[in-house]
Amino acid sequence: MTLVVGDEELLAERAVAAVVTAARAGGAGAEVHDLVGSKVATGELTQLTSPSLFGDQIVVVIRSAQDLVKDVIAEVVAYAKRPSDDVVLVLAHPGGVKGKALVDGVKKAGAKVVTISKVTKAGDRLDFVKSEVKRAGRNISPDAAQALLDAVGNDLRELAAACGQLAFDTQDKTINLNAVARYHKGRAEVTGFNVADSAVEGRLGEALEQLRWALGTGVAPVLLVSALAGGLRSIAKVGGAPRNLRGGQLASQLGMPPWKIDRVKRQLNGWGPEGLSDAMQAVADADEQVKGGGADPAYALEHTVQVIVASRTGR
Repeated sequence: MTLVVGDEELLAERAVAAVVTAARAGGAGAEVHDLVGSKVATGELTQLTSPSLFGDQIVVVIRSAQDLVKDVIAEVVAYAKRPSDDVVLVLAHPGGVKGKALVDGVKKAGAKVVTISKVTKAGDRLDFVKSEVKRAGRNISPDAAQALLDAVGNDLRELAAACGQLAFDTQDKTINLNAVARYHKGRAEVTGFNVADSAVEGRLGEALEQLRWALGTGVAPVLLVSALAGGLRSIAKVGGAPRNLRGGQLASQLGMPPWKIDRVKRQLNGWGPEGLSDAMQAVADADEQVKGGGADPAYALEHTVQVIVASRTGR
């Protein structure tokens, strides 16, 4: 039983994936059940963790475990005290006071705890860039790592995508400053975020013009998808933030600088939960398309921008 605690989404997802991968490696017939905390019904865990007639290993992942209802928390804690040998249970919790009884209960029962720390310092983000490039079998010079961070920004998903794409597109063992400058043309952050801002604000013509310019100057489609995803995630974060938080408290809660929160608040007008969900699904589809699932990344991106604008305006 593993408890992953932390709200750095990318790193938490990787920690969960590592446990699932290890479980699958241990048994080819492992059956994986991936659940969301708010949708887990009472008795469901008991049913899923019941011994299999065929003796296959079972993997149960519960994400957003802080949203489990009280009865299910009690069920999970009771199971943690007497876990099955044929079951791997992974709980992902962002930390904080919500669902604290679950965290305390499974810790006391002896669950393995993986703590994910928020990446907030510039030095830590530089280390992240270096480690991402190393994961891809390359090295990166210090000045190139800084240039990449300056070009892409602080979002770990966007940094990971940029590192992976850069490692894929360059041939040298060590990625240098010239490679970063050539790949991003000094405009990755500007073009990507301009496209995203125009799209989420409903300016279709401007967004499409900026998108075509970015593609024409060599900005990688995967970076544009990341920018669109980042814009929508920011809207979801700010729109779902507690109303009683202001200023520094809100910035700390969301992990966003105050200037960015102010900008996103202006972009919120016209967005609702359903439209945001549709837009995010379109970006997820585009992500698959630009990573090899489709024949025309440019078309996939243009279609995604159109869906984002339509989802905001209702047209």
